[in-house]
Amino acid sequence: MPATLPASKSAPARHDMSVILVTGSYDHEIRFWEAWSGICSRTIPRTGESGQVNRLAISHDKRFLAAAIHKKIYIYDIASSSSDPLVTFDGHANNVTSIAFNAEGKWLVSGSEDGTIKIWDLRNPSNNVHRTYENAAPVNDVCIHPNQGELISCDQAGSIKQWDLTDNICSHELTPAGDVPIRSITLASDGSCLVAGNNKGQCYVWKVNDESTGLPRFQAVTRFLAHNKYLTRCLLSPDARYLATCSADTTVKIWSISPTYDFKQEKVLTGHQRWVWDCAFSADSAYLVTASSDHTARLWEMSSGETVRQYNGHHKAAVCCALHDGAS
Repeated sequence: MPATLPASKSAPARHDMSVILVTGSYDHEIRFWEAWSGICSRTIPRTGESGQVNRLAISHDKRFLAAAIHKKIYIYDIASSSSDPLVTFDGHANNVTSIAFNAEGKWLVSGSEDGTIKIWDLRNPSNNVHRTYENAAPVNDVCIHPNQGELISCDQAGSIKQWDLTDNICSHELTPAGDVPIRSITLASDGSCLVAGNNKGQCYVWKVNDESTGLPRFQAVTRFLAHNKYLTRCLLSPDARYLATCSADTTVKIWSISPTYDFKQEKVLTGHQRWVWDCAFSADSAYLVTASSDHTARLWEMSSGETVRQYNGHHKAAVCCALHDGAS
């Protein structure tokens, strides 16, 4: 367990910039929080601008925050107190639903309801879009494979696609439940496992094989009903031992994962009063942050399933969060 996060509810307040915790809301604000104390240390108000904050991502070196706000992507300097973005990427025709930095911080990927996936060159932002992939259906989520050479996306038409960044093609496509929209996808940190959650609360799991083995790239291993209501997010822990699922049923469920890909419900995190939209694990997988329509975010201790801190300040639904407490 890192010293940068609280050991218990009674832990003293501590200001530690090595923990970057950020939330975004329908109130159009982005808030930075001190994880220990629960104090809001910085607010980006975006006065006079419209559009809710859809997704947040922190660069691996902790220098930049990317915020997907309506059709645009804003890049902020985390160390600065300025509310002005360093760069604004404008190229999507509809809501941006997903963003992610590549490991080296050279580029950013985004997915949108306009049916496209775009790659933006952070080294030369004036060139705007570096590459565009046409998905046709609205994109709900995108993640970068740990090999940095492939993207995995999911969409409103029920498809999961792998995009090869070398050949610039869609190299694989999965449709686990027909046209039921796939809401969220998550890859294990070593790229060995893919989990997808759909609008009906169902989770699908694939073992991801190296194609040099002769085995299928995506080998279906199991599926299970995670929630009886709408699933909003699924996320594998950095150590790949747990899966967190968020839902319209106001709960977050924690599932343990066996070496044979058996998923067992370990805990149900209860406390939020409305939909839980997003979650983020700490680097050591010992804590989970969640964002909810009840206007709050929470920090949960995985071992106990209890709320360690609650973050209050948003005036409307908190719909996205990002946490980076690992090495930069």
